[in-house]
Amino acid sequence: MMDIGKINRILIGHDNVGLRSGWFLASVQITVPVQGRQYMFPCNRWLDKDEADGKVEVEVYPSEILPIEKLINYEVSVVTGNVRAAGTNANVFMQIYGETGKTELIILDNRSNNFERGATDIFKREAADVGKIYKIRIGHDGTGIGDGWFLESVTLKRLAAKTKDSDEDTNKKSDVENEETKEGEGMDVYTFVAHRWLAKDEGDKELVVELVPDGESDLEENTYEVRVLTGTVWGAGTDANVFLSIYGMERGDTGERQLKRSNNLNKFEKGQVDVFTIKAIDLGELKKLRIRHDNTGTRPSWFLERVEITDLKESTTYYFPCQRWLAVEEDDGQIARELVPVDEAFVKKDPENEGQSPATLGLEQKAKSTTYSVKVKTGDKKNAGTDANVFIILYGSKDDTGIVSLKASKFNKNKFERGKVDEFTVESVDIGDLKKIKIGHDNKVVPYEITVYTSDIFGAGTDADVFIVLYGSDGICTQQKSLCLNKREQRMYFERNSVNQFIVELEDVGDIIEKIRIGHNGGGLNSGWHLDRVTIRRLLPNGKGSETVTFPCERWLAKSEDDGETVRELVPSDIFTEKLMKDGTLKQIEEEVEEPLEVHTYKISVFTGDIYGAGTDANVFLNIYGDMGDMGERKLSKSETNFNKFERGQEDTFTIQAVDLGIIYKIKIRHDNSMISPDWFLEKVEILDETTEESFVFLCERWLSKKKEDKKIERTLYEQSYNGERNSLDGASLSVSSQDSNANTKEPKKSSLVKAAEEGSLIPYHITVTTGTEYDSSTDSRVFIIIMGPQKLRTERLWLDLPEGKDEFADGSVEKFSVWGLDVGEIKKVEVGHDGATPESCWMMEELTIVVPTKGVMYNFVCKCWLARDKGDGLTSRILNILDAECVNVGIKILYEVTVVTGDIEGGGTDANIFMTVFGSNGNTEELLLEKNGDRFERGQEDSFIMEIADIAPLRKMRIRTDGKGTRPHWFMERITLKNLTNQEVATFTYGDWLSKLKNATGSLVCEMPAVINDEQMMEDTTYTLQVKTSDIGGAGTDANVSLILFGEYGDSGTLPLKESNKSNKFERNQMDEFSFSEMLSLGDLCKVRIWHDNKGIAPGWHLEYIDVTDSAMDKTFRFQCDRWLAKGEDDGQLIRELACANNDILELKERTAYEILTVTSDREDADTKENIWIILEGKMGRSKEFLMENSSKKRRFERGATDTFQFSSKNVGDIAAICVGHCPKDGKKSSAKADVFWHVQEIIVTEMELCNKYFFRCNAKIPLRYKRRDYKVFECAKVTESFASKARSLVPVKYETIVVTGFEKGAGTDANVFITIYGLNGDSGRRALRQKFRNLFERGKTSRFYLETLDMGELKKVKIEHDNSGLAPGWLVERVEITNSATGVTTIFPCGKWLDENRGDGLICRDLFPRY
Repeated sequence: MMDIGKINRILIGHDNVGLRSGWFLASVQITVPVQGRQYMFPCNRWLDKDEADGKVEVEVYPSEILPIEKLINYEVSVVTGNVRAAGTNANVFMQIYGETGKTELIILDNRSNNFERGATDIFKREAADVGKIYKIRIGHDGTGIGDGWFLESVTLKRLAAKTKDSDEDTNKKSDVENEETKEGEGMDVYTFVAHRWLAKDEGDKELVVELVPDGESDLEENTYEVRVLTGTVWGAGTDANVFLSIYGMERGDTGERQLKRSNNLNKFEKGQVDVFTIKAIDLGELKKLRIRHDNTGTRPSWFLERVEITDLKESTTYYFPCQRWLAVEEDDGQIARELVPVDEAFVKKDPENEGQSPATLGLEQKAKSTTYSVKVKTGDKKNAGTDANVFIILYGSKDDTGIVSLKASKFNKNKFERGKVDEFTVESVDIGDLKKIKIGHDNKVVPYEITVYTSDIFGAGTDADVFIVLYGSDGICTQQKSLCLNKREQRMYFERNSVNQFIVELEDVGDIIEKIRIGHNGGGLNSGWHLDRVTIRRLLPNGKGSETVTFPCERWLAKSEDDGETVRELVPSDIFTEKLMKDGTLKQIEEEVEEPLEVHTYKISVFTGDIYGAGTDANVFLNIYGDMGDMGERKLSKSETNFNKFERGQEDTFTIQAVDLGIIYKIKIRHDNSMISPDWFLEKVEILDETTEESFVFLCERWLSKKKEDKKIERTLYEQSYNGERNSLDGASLSVSSQDSNANTKEPKKSSLVKAAEEGSLIPYHITVTTGTEYDSSTDSRVFIIIMGPQKLRTERLWLDLPEGKDEFADGSVEKFSVWGLDVGEIKKVEVGHDGATPESCWMMEELTIVVPTKGVMYNFVCKCWLARDKGDGLTSRILNILDAECVNVGIKILYEVTVVTGDIEGGGTDANIFMTVFGSNGNTEELLLEKNGDRFERGQEDSFIMEIADIAPLRKMRIRTDGKGTRPHWFMERITLKNLTNQEVATFTYGDWLSKLKNATGSLVCEMPAVINDEQMMEDTTYTLQVKTSDIGGAGTDANVSLILFGEYGDSGTLPLKESNKSNKFERNQMDEFSFSEMLSLGDLCKVRIWHDNKGIAPGWHLEYIDVTDSAMDKTFRFQCDRWLAKGEDDGQLIRELACANNDILELKERTAYEILTVTSDREDADTKENIWIILEGKMGRSKEFLMENSSKKRRFERGATDTFQFSSKNVGDIAAICVGHCPKDGKKSSAKADVFWHVQEIIVTEMELCNKYFFRCNAKIPLRYKRRDYKVFECAKVTESFASKARSLVPVKYETIVVTGFEKGAGTDANVFITIYGLNGDSGRRALRQKFRNLFERGKTSRFYLETLDMGELKKVKIEHDNSGLAPGWLVERVEITNSATGVTTIFPCGKWLDENRGDGLICRDLFPRY
């Protein structure tokens, strides 16, 4: 069109032809890009012969003229080469670069057959005026058949408009309106010669090329070598497509190039360096790069370490550090980053400074960035909000930001809701003055046109709320969506014989809609509805046409009609497709659906339990899940067997029709807790598919009640033979999916967690986070932690997600988490932070504790620092050095897969608390609670989960105890297996009986089971006979209840109450009472007895002379001498005594002993040696002589992977703390000591032969060959296995002075009863009450002192301090506990500094305290 200059007025009208020709015109908008103007012409009148003044045309004057971006005209002539297959069907694009900037990407397309062989295609485009042109970039996207393209040349005409200013109307207010444009154009012509292929399989295989004007430019093509370094964190690699743009200081950029051809077959893998080559017109000095990926592939998340770009022309390398995620679910959720170059010295730092925080590395980035605050207001219209992912592009005078996802709103958690204002922060590097923005979303929901046909029969219409669900293949479905927005629409729509159409945005279910579910809620005056059919129309993927699917129904959805169902599942009958062809015609295809899903009839039998109060009056709802989808929640309304449904001991049958669900594996059943008696005990549900005659059984035997058991009114039940993953189990609790005991036909699926634990790649970390108490300390952001080891080993970002019901890290709160992450070895640093992207997302971290059970260490960081953008130093993540933490040894734990099998017997499941104690040759665990975790320990189930158990192997026996509480206290335990995930050793413990006061023959809630390993039972059965002699002194007898525990080589007996004696009146003066305990497990040689009484009865004080214990299996008697009071008013007032076995007194240490030294040579190449090895033992009692371990040609030692054993006689050096190991020539000559000869030793084990104590030294080191004896390596003892004989000889009575210091804060003291348990290398003290008559103990700021007598426990390892939460003010602040061994004078301090208070901090009233050295 001719340029007419400034538009003063317009004439608009119509020819008044047609039946409804009248037209109400609101306004006209005219945009003239060449002028840089936009004109607004308001009209607001009828153009109609029958309305207003009867005119059908009108002159309109502009109300305002707005300035817009000024564009000029370009004419582009593209010549395709005249060679074979030169043409392309791909999408061709071009970008123009000039002295004043660059254009946006220009798409070259004006008809369907552009770019044919030998053709010249001419395009006219409007784009920004970039001044004198110095290069263009042209290419294609490689799509379509025959995408390869031979480009001959490009001719570009720049049609620059010339303007003149006139002053025709001096009264105009706007400067824009004072401009007058007159026609007159200047033309610049540029020719760009290509003569090359742009094809994946031709030439250099590039699809994009940069060209300079022919003969007019000094610019040359340059080659850039791009090295992309992917990080080493867990899951760092990506499968997505990666794109890169490089920017120069003066000469534009390379445009976005896909990084396709790497030096590695599989690109962007963890810790990998990928090298690419990019050719472009020389950019000069580089200023930044933009890198992104398209978030495709199975693992799109990517941790980018850095990018290095080498300018091959100038031989200059630029370093662009990143050290951040490009991932939707990590960091700030962005998948694009702009990076600026830094000096090489900042990138290649020494290893000590590795692992710096991204905020520190990003300082240069921040300095060169501009921060934009973007406020987005969503309109206050119906359906104005969106759930799609919104993005924005900011365009500046120099550049644009690229696509930036608007992720974290400062004001609203739920972004882009109706009428709301959201604010975001966008950072970009040097884009110049802001000119315009582009905003949009990814349209993750797709529109469906749903047409509902109500039948033409009496009463067919409905006022109810109608909803719909769409199902694609593989069970993919949309959310349930109501078709009406309010009750007014419900009354308007779905009338008899009506056709109602709705445009609904729903999730994309794929290309095929296999079924729909449509129904209503039964509300309104006339809820019954007769539905004829439903049609669903949607656009084809390319947008050129649509597809309409018909779902016939012709049935009632009414409670009082047909089968009483208000929900129907419909399958498609035919598909009608309209497709726009290339010639502009519309092709229509109608076809029937081949093999649609069948509608099946399911007979559902619901069995209510036969126990008191089992029935319910509430409304019950059921959803059935199969491998082909679910049927949606249905109300179980009409029982076919009983008028009054769900009564005690009753079977109710229901019939439901649904589209074929395939193999049914799960149901969800619930009630609405309505009516007077809603509590319901559900025994089981049986489902019969009448079409296939398959039946499925779902056992429950649990309450659905808000008052009983776990107070849940919804249960997820799995089919009895199902052996897949059970989503109801909480993965955060380190649980593996439960497996059913009857599933013998298939191998149970092994949990990925178990696999990772077996491989040793993942280990558990227990994290405790304390939030500060200052104002605004809390945060609702997601907190993460990254644990770093040596040599760039680090975990992935471990998210500390709060449990359900908690939505923030509240002021003063203590939150505990168990997470699994990469085993990084020795921890060096820890990064902690949160994802709050706004200045208001502040958090005060008071304290951080990390326990690594597999290493046996706990790290405690006292932080007291802000992680906030607007507080402190502005960092939202912080790296903590492990040297700043307090390190505590908490004892190494081994990971075991525990499998608990509950018997398939009626009522076999339980909700009681279950406790487990495991005994091994090297000690025993504490009593461990087996978490119920929702669905465990139910009838016929096999529940597997991972537990951390002390290193006590080989295992000997297990004790299981239940507390007999809960609504279902009885439990039928079949067996338990423990699998050591380190060495794969499996121990099985079989019981096969009830743990119940009523159902067990003896009424026992405790059982002991021997371990069976490789078909060998690890402990013998025996009968213990106990003879208890009461002393012959005045008042020696007792009426109290006496109990004891036997301790032996293989653990303890558990509490044995001394009830049934051979004498009718037990424990009388000078009397011998005999007690027999059959069906016990032999503990081997006994070492001590713990005996006590409950101080009840008329004369509870007791003087015990001795106890004899006879083990029938060993045919051996053990004596335990006492000769002391167990009485409050006698001796030291203790009611509990520990007695050492008198049989062990004969053991005495000799001055000399023998040592067995076992060496393990590494299995690495060149680990062996032909020379000799020498060793010196350093013990607590002195140092041994040098032991020479000789090699000979006849008997080769120290070969690769070999284990060699030597024995030496020596003085006894006591407990061995370290060894010195050297490597010397066989012939003893100095000349034989070659510098490059080593012996690679893996491990050395030293055994002291008299007591058989073993000392383990984990070496894993190379010992160099040296002539001089002073060249050696020292290894400290990593682990000691003390023999039973060694432990037994040290068991002498010791008094422990126990001092408990209460804190000085307000309310620190307690009125509760306090208990302590002390743990040492030789056992524990048992739970002891800390009481003193007539004293007010544990007061604020006070010290309370107690004396406890027990057998020597050796080196103290732990103290458990607790109270019973009784009294008016039970909360207690414990400062520390100090324990002194009165025999040795050694004091061990156990700091605490925490509350034992249910209403403060973490709410614990029992704490484990560890010594600080």
